[in-house]
This record gives sequence, structure tokens and C-alpha cells, in this order.
Amino acid sequence: MKKVLYPGSFDPFTIGHFDLVERASKLFDEVIIGVAINPGKNPMFTLTERENLIRECCKEIPNVKVVSFEGLLIDAITAFKADAVLRGLRAFSDFEYELQMALMNRSMLASCETIFMMPNANTSFISSHMVKEIANLNGSFEQYVPQIVAEAMRKKLNGAN
Repeated sequence: MKKVLYPGSFDPFTIGHFDLVERASKLFDEVIIGVAINPGKNPMFTLTERENLIRECCKEIPNVKVVSFEGLLIDAITAFKADAVLRGLRAFSDFEYELQMALMNRSMLASCETIFMMPNANTSFISSHMVKEIANLNGSFEQYVPQIVAEAMRKKLNGAN
């Protein structure tokens, strides 16, 4: 059984993230979405909220599992028995950073393989950061996230939890 770990903060989970998950689910027996705990970020959603939103978004894809992790990615790879790490590349600048991370991870864990996937043309410009910025400035962001995520974002922006 081949497992791939797709790590990220996913704050919020976008249609670009969903696209990669959906495509990876056809290539791997199991896609493990690893929601990272990143103390350096100030997330819109709590860890539990992000996990639940992603589970709801991916409920129709039977071989997707949502987990959370803290610390080094190589420790998560070992803990979840993943065969590879999935990373999306939107631009060449992503590649430089992701290549460096992939090589560092492999230097710490020789079995760590990284699979890079290109987004489709309709999602290549979407980032969680930009979606949050648009939403915080009262712009239209709904087309960049799954419907359930858009509803949760509207509630957060309106002060409801």
C-alpha cells in the first residue's frame, strides 16, 4: 500500500489544495493530509477546525485521511508510515524553496521521497495567504475555496465561532 503525506497549514483549505488531493488520490492507495501545527503563524482557524473542514471537503474521496502533526516533517513521515511527501508547485519560486526542503528532509531521512505536482491552470495562482487577505479586505474570495470553507470564513469574519 503506497501512502503519500500532503503536509501544510491549510489555513484555509483552498480549491488548489483540493485539486492536488483529488489527483493524488488516483495515484496513491492513501493520501494523508497532515495539518501542521506552526507556532510561527497566526491561523484564522484552529487546528481542529481546519481538520474538520478538510475532512468535510474530502469526504467523497475514500482513500483520504486527515491528521495533524507538530515538529519535523520527517518525524510525521515515520509516524504515519508514508512512502512519499506531496508538494504543490505554483511557480518557479516555489520550486527553489521546495527543492531545498526536499533535499534537507532526504538528508535527515534517506527514505524521504518528495513528489511535486503542478496545479491546474485554474488554481495555479491561489494561495491561502492571498485568500485570507482578500477576505479580510471584504473582497470576493468564495471562488477560491470549497463552499463549506467559504461559509466558515464568512462566520469567522463576522465574529462568530
